[in-house]
Amino acid sequence: MKKTLLSALLFSLCATAHADPLSAWNDTAAKRAIEEWVTNATDADRATYIPPEKRYVVFDNDGTLWPEAPLTFQIQFALDEVKRLAPEHPEWKDDPLVKAVLSDDIKTIAAAGEKGLIQLLTLTHSNITTEEFEQRVSSWLDSHSDRRFGCRYDRMGYQPMRQLLDYLRANGFKTWIISGGGIDFMRVLSQKMYGIPPEQVVGSFSLSEFSLTDNGTTLRKTMKGAFNDDAANKPVAIHLFMGQRPVGAFGNSDGDLAMMQYTAANPDYKTFGLLVHHTDAAREYAYDSHPSASGKLIEGLAQAKQKGWTVVDMQKDWKTVFDPELCAGKSAP
Repeated sequence: MKKTLLSALLFSLCATAHADPLSAWNDTAAKRAIEEWVTNATDADRATYIPPEKRYVVFDNDGTLWPEAPLTFQIQFALDEVKRLAPEHPEWKDDPLVKAVLSDDIKTIAAAGEKGLIQLLTLTHSNITTEEFEQRVSSWLDSHSDRRFGCRYDRMGYQPMRQLLDYLRANGFKTWIISGGGIDFMRVLSQKMYGIPPEQVVGSFSLSEFSLTDNGTTLRKTMKGAFNDDAANKPVAIHLFMGQRPVGAFGNSDGDLAMMQYTAANPDYKTFGLLVHHTDAAREYAYDSHPSASGKLIEGLAQAKQKGWTVVDMQKDWKTVFDPELCAGKSAP
């Protein structure tokens, strides 16, 4: 009996020791490329070794760590907030954009472009304290689910990418988010969803205003000094917030191209680049050059071939998209 228990215990320990940290990935070239680079970067006896203090890697968020189609989560939050707040603001009733939101007229909202987006963000993201904004995001997460998949938004991180983050950190890498999404919005979710603390989240931002109150101090969100952390601004943000060039970059669209190029040009270390290509219409979405795609991937695919970046075919390279224990998902609509 004791021998049987001992054998079972040893088997369990061996199984745990050999558990695949990237079990949500299929055994394809993409997975092998990740493992090879990490092995080379962490083996002190190899010329490709990267010291721990230089192992900074950057991840886009929308479309790389969670879905961005048909709308990014933050835009959906803004639309839902307009609907929630509209009864408190009768002065909004004649605004064509608000009318479009209230009637779910996505075509009109999309036609409003960047100007319309700024207007929605002004209505829902400004003139409130940072604490109130965080509470609004948390309340929205507790009360809303993705229309297609029926899951809470904070349970829809891509399982393969969440495993990749854990795998990199287990090997001494420091993981950062560098995204066009709002910095305050992402910071509400990043620790819980990805294990990335708020100070390692960099996104689009505007300047808050400090003031003294009867109860202490407060920061109030405004739209002043807005910085859009996308495209060519991503390397600028990396330099500003990180202070050193990354050794790995992970994105999914041409908006991440400058970040990928900046990382690949690191003169001191062998870098790694990875692009998530959305090819799975059944389990998620399939897009790259479609006019309605929020994250087009055209130039990035061309440069990936030239620079040796890894392109992840979501349909072929991922066993699962979402963690089934968090988000079982649904088939294609």
